[in-house]
Amino acid sequence: MNHRVAIIAGGTGLVGGELVQELLIDPSWDKVYLLVRKPLEWTHSKLELILTDWEKLNEFPEGVVTDAFCTLGTTIGKAGSKENFKKVDLEYPIRFAKVAKEKGVKSFFIVTALGSDPNSFVFYNQVKGEVEAEISKLGFETFGIFRPSLLEGDRKEFRLGEKIGSKLAFLINPLLLGPLKKYRSIHAKTVARSMLNLAWSGKKGNHIIESDKIAVLGSSSARGNLENLI
Repeated sequence: MNHRVAIIAGGTGLVGGELVQELLIDPSWDKVYLLVRKPLEWTHSKLELILTDWEKLNEFPEGVVTDAFCTLGTTIGKAGSKENFKKVDLEYPIRFAKVAKEKGVKSFFIVTALGSDPNSFVFYNQVKGEVEAEISKLGFETFGIFRPSLLEGDRKEFRLGEKIGSKLAFLINPLLLGPLKKYRSIHAKTVARSMLNLAWSGKKGNHIIESDKIAVLGSSSARGNLENLI
């Protein structure tokens, strides 16, 4: 599984940031391209930044990328409107996936959300379901959909609702057993590792990974038993 090259959209966010760090320390990936709006304050020998205008997305390495990861996402509050939210969570990921497919990328992995459903009455879940459905039509050899529950981790910005949710999750998580386990909160690093492990496995087809399965697939011991986990 050596000589892999990754490209990431959304690599400065919560899950994306963890994913970048995991890729940089994993010897299976020789190079990591990161689509960014502005330069980072740090560098790495394996990392190459691509300054990106999401309205055009005309800068993309051709014929070298094996795995594309999309961790783009925002909130309606931060986006300012439903229209802007759909740009970031629907239009940009689809644009990224289409260009990746055109450039010969074989595997595509995206983070959506628990409850994603294009027919949902909840706008957020509806958009997440729509992006899953649209990208699945592109025909990647491997397409991984990751649907985490409430994400834990150190965000750059303060989100009051998620801080409260995190406190409640600490109390509620142990009570969520059996089929309710997928509603447990999950750390962003675990999500990142689960994406990496599915990519590393090379298992073809479309895979929907719910939050409870993400927790197992993203564990430190998962890579030695991937055939039984996917």
